[in-house]
Amino acid sequence: HKHPSARSLMGVVLPMWSWIAALLAGILSAHLAQRLWFPYFWKDALFLTRVIRYGARLEIYKRTSRVVTVVDRFVQQAQRIPDKAFLIYEGVTYTYGELEERSNRVARVFKDAVKKGDTVALLMSNEPDFLSVWFGLCKLGCAVAFLNTNIRSRSLLHCFRCCGAELLVVGADLLETLEDILPSLQQDGITVWCMRRDSPRPGVHSLLDQMQKASREPVPAERRSVRCLRTPTLYIFTSGTTGLPKAAVITHLQALKAAGGFWVYGATGSDVIYTPLPLYHSAASLVGIGGTIELGATCVLKKKFSASQFWHDCRKHNVTIFQYIGELCRYLCNQPMVENEKDHRVHMGVGNGLRQDVWREFLRRFGDIRMCEIYGSTEGNLCFMNHIGKIGAVGRSNFFYKLIFKYDLVKYDLVREEPVRDHSGFCQHVQKGETGLLLSKICSQSPFFGYAGSKQLTEKKILRDVFVKGDAYFNTGDLMAEDEDDFICFRDRVGDTFRWKGENVATTEVTEILGLVDFIQEANVYGVQVPGNEGRAGMAAVIVRPECRFDGKKLFSHVLRELPSYARPLFIRLQESLEMTSTFKQQKFSLVESGFDPCSISEPLFFLDYTEKSYIPLTSSIYDSIVSGQKKV
Repeated sequence: HKHPSARSLMGVVLPMWSWIAALLAGILSAHLAQRLWFPYFWKDALFLTRVIRYGARLEIYKRTSRVVTVVDRFVQQAQRIPDKAFLIYEGVTYTYGELEERSNRVARVFKDAVKKGDTVALLMSNEPDFLSVWFGLCKLGCAVAFLNTNIRSRSLLHCFRCCGAELLVVGADLLETLEDILPSLQQDGITVWCMRRDSPRPGVHSLLDQMQKASREPVPAERRSVRCLRTPTLYIFTSGTTGLPKAAVITHLQALKAAGGFWVYGATGSDVIYTPLPLYHSAASLVGIGGTIELGATCVLKKKFSASQFWHDCRKHNVTIFQYIGELCRYLCNQPMVENEKDHRVHMGVGNGLRQDVWREFLRRFGDIRMCEIYGSTEGNLCFMNHIGKIGAVGRSNFFYKLIFKYDLVKYDLVREEPVRDHSGFCQHVQKGETGLLLSKICSQSPFFGYAGSKQLTEKKILRDVFVKGDAYFNTGDLMAEDEDDFICFRDRVGDTFRWKGENVATTEVTEILGLVDFIQEANVYGVQVPGNEGRAGMAAVIVRPECRFDGKKLFSHVLRELPSYARPLFIRLQESLEMTSTFKQQKFSLVESGFDPCSISEPLFFLDYTEKSYIPLTSSIYDSIVSGQKKV
């Protein structure tokens, strides 16, 4: 029996070690190359895997016609974890089982009053029974229209008429807001129910006493079953370029997509989610409540956001994720500094509109919180998510993402307020890093469901013949830029809509309201940037009728009565004539550019002053105090 010599053994081992070394060197080189040229590869891969997994589930629903809706998921979770805290509101905990039974009672009360496919309007502040009523009506196969609690009189009536609701459920604290329009509602045959134990006035039914009497047993599941993801489940009102609020159609497909947001960002059932945003907005209802249900997590619901109570609430309830809009984070940064500001369990914020300077200050003050921006309008067919957490970006794209979501940035003429088209009549792509109008292709994977009650409103949001004859794109109305690393950054809103205090302000609606004042001949409403504030503050260029004079007190009373706080013009500019475009549209571009500085504008300027209860002359000292942040707006 011969043993191999040492020399022959070394001859075998050395080549093997060189092979291993070469392999390790190759892996290290590949890793370094990936870190250098594709630094976000693994994060992108993980994120896309989750997106595709969730999308596959929706595709199965589509192909098998066995749709599991958000309310079906809630019923499943109530059966799986009945004793787990679903909602914490003003210190009281409501379990999945309790909310399930309470929504069953609502369904029992309305079982014979509505039929499958009907629309019911809901006008309620943030409270647990918002969910009880929402889910209860969905269990009857109804679509629910969420009404903005800020809107009044004429706008409210318009909301009923465009979504076709014949029944309204109103919160006890909001009944007074219907005072002016109750007779009109009853004339239109709309039944009004109030969240009270007794009827507060003739023609208004009380709901709480009826719920108490009703059975907590569920109504048959067939009543709510849907075979198509494109069936409408909600109407959420959005201010747009057309003036009065528009009812965005929210289908089960959109509701389910939004409910996956937290999960895609890596949240789990053990998370506690803080929602201080209004439930009538899609962020709180679809992403917040829908996302909580999808995870089987707990939601801490706040009636109204409070900067002074925010961190106290987070510590008290061991909050791990909170929902925000950019304004909210700015309010938190403006709070006086206290000790132990980083003493909390919050590890993630999910929302939109966070400015770079506020983002940096927020992280410096409150610790290493992963801020996850989501970009997408209520009615839109496109969503961006900044899963990397890059400061200043609203989302991230890459080669694979573009295969799933067909979007484009096109050149936009700010003066003419329309996309730039070439000699063939088609839109032109922008270069990387260049600002352009964001368009999203309308196709079977990314449908646009539009608005209830008017094909004309829906058509206004669609751009046709964009790159080829016959194509159609959803016009987001947002100017964006995509940098060399595929991060998407928001630049501005265009046209007749701007954002202020986290709300969309429709300039056409505000213009119409101002036109009702007897001394105003014509008005042109636009948004101006105020240093230290997100979005744009409302400003109106106004022509006073020849025989009249400007009355600041009268105008103050009018806007206070007719407009929600965020839509009231902060500044008024008196003009002899309004500049028009070649197509006789009001020209806003130069007005926006010139801002509200009395030193550079020779025409009279006025400022909305709540202390004086009047529009008062905007002096240089008032201007300086606004710009420095001394005077809050």
